[in-house]
Amino acid sequence: MIDRRLFLGAGVAGASALTFSSVFSQNTPNVGAPVLPVPGFRKMKLGAMEIIAINDGALRRPLGEEFVRNAPLEQVKAMLASQNLSTDYVDIPFTPYLIVSGNTKYLIDTGFADNGPPTTGRLAANMAAAGYKPEDIDHVILSHFHGDHINGLIKKDGSLVFPKAKVHVPNPEMAFWMDEAKMAEAPPAAQGGFQNARRVLGKIPADRLVRFEPGAELAPGIQSSAAFGHTPGMAVFTVRSEGKSFMYTADVTNVPSLFARSPDWAVSFDMDAEMARQTRRRIFDTLVKDKMAVGGFHFPFPALGTLEASGNGYQFKPMA
Repeated sequence: MIDRRLFLGAGVAGASALTFSSVFSQNTPNVGAPVLPVPGFRKMKLGAMEIIAINDGALRRPLGEEFVRNAPLEQVKAMLASQNLSTDYVDIPFTPYLIVSGNTKYLIDTGFADNGPPTTGRLAANMAAAGYKPEDIDHVILSHFHGDHINGLIKKDGSLVFPKAKVHVPNPEMAFWMDEAKMAEAPPAAQGGFQNARRVLGKIPADRLVRFEPGAELAPGIQSSAAFGHTPGMAVFTVRSEGKSFMYTADVTNVPSLFARSPDWAVSFDMDAEMARQTRRRIFDTLVKDKMAVGGFHFPFPALGTLEASGNGYQFKPMA
């Protein structure tokens, strides 16, 4: 059973992704606003398929003691300074990925639609710039149920953003967030995540909602894998075509400049920090060994590249 203290991450990430009233989304005058990429998409050929990273925006939050739960703030600042990054704030981008396989289009995670703050909700515009419309999406695949990954399914008016799409969800994730007993035993600060998952997934017609077990092949060339820890049922996805491979790592790491470089650090949003740490090292070791292309929801744009070993951790190398 997940310890009550481990709900800290779920409460912050789940509730704030719905309300944007917490430190997760602070945009204050002294740190400014994030610079969003133009154009807000990047395409990569993968054998006969195409991978398109599509930015939904970003949030800038002041860097405080709470962001990295198991390292002194001065160490965190030193790590950022060593990469010529600001030590006053962190920028957290949000990047869903579109997989184009023949005539079928799969969107992995969704961003916010019109449910978020002013510097988010760019997915539809950036998708249009890349040549696609929400109506083109045949399948939406969710990695986990934190609000920044699922809120983009439903607009504020209750309408479906992707009206023709089936929505694929990890069964362990669905079971956890829809469990009445688990919601009841969660501390009040964490209950927003449960309520938000019900609000969003409850709007998806039953015949469009497809559960899968992590490890299942979701479509030819698209394989799911368990990546538990950040949430109890998170999945990651490997795409393979003509001998080429790419992995979408969801939130295995938050900002790579911190949590790939220091993979034993715990971001405040990880619900089970030790399990998340083990998952991070296991997956990143595989990516380095196999020289696989990689993307992650919070990776800096273009959010496509590779991982290399670096010191006690890993370095994200964006594609040129």
